[in-house]
Amino acid sequence: MAWIYDNPLHTLTSEEQNKAAKDLWELERLGGLTEDNNRLPVPVVWLMALTIVTAFMITFPLWGQRPNAAIYQEQIRLMDTPEIQAIKDDKAAMEAINQKVQADTTYFAKYGPMIVRHPVTMDDLRIIKPQVEALEKAGKDLEEYNVVGNQVHIANFQGNVKPDGSIERKQPWWDKGYTIDIFYLSAFCLSVMIVVKRLPPSTWQPKH
Repeated sequence: MAWIYDNPLHTLTSEEQNKAAKDLWELERLGGLTEDNNRLPVPVVWLMALTIVTAFMITFPLWGQRPNAAIYQEQIRLMDTPEIQAIKDDKAAMEAINQKVQADTTYFAKYGPMIVRHPVTMDDLRIIKPQVEALEKAGKDLEEYNVVGNQVHIANFQGNVKPDGSIERKQPWWDKGYTIDIFYLSAFCLSVMIVVKRLPPSTWQPKH
């Protein structure tokens, strides 16, 4: 059973093996059913590739990520500053808070995109403020708590294992599942290609 690597996208077998496969193909009747030797349609290949890429993209945190309590921590802190307290109009106060948050380049670089995607009003901050402050006093990691409506709850996502053995309640941008998926998907696609290329080339069609 020879393996020929001169033109792997055409065939992986020798001419003798291809001839034997062709003879067997035409000899076997398969109970009256006939099988042609057509290529897999290109749209089907692209559809499979699109499905794989979409499956990975849809599970990345960018899509459908809920806001965590940490992104509002600075806004809640600024609410009690004299400068913000002096502003009586909630909308103006919120604009002033957002300007200060954006001025904090370190904080905004980390949470800016999520703050922009999940804007809140002063009333929203007033509602979640006691809950966020209670979590802060308890020493909780605010990134592991999601803001859902007017409630702050522990995230229902279980991510990677922390060094202390506990489960991280954050959605990682990459985890072991992605690595395993890439391994098995690559193995599957490679196996299918090898099996197909061990058959006679698609330029040959059996005579039924």
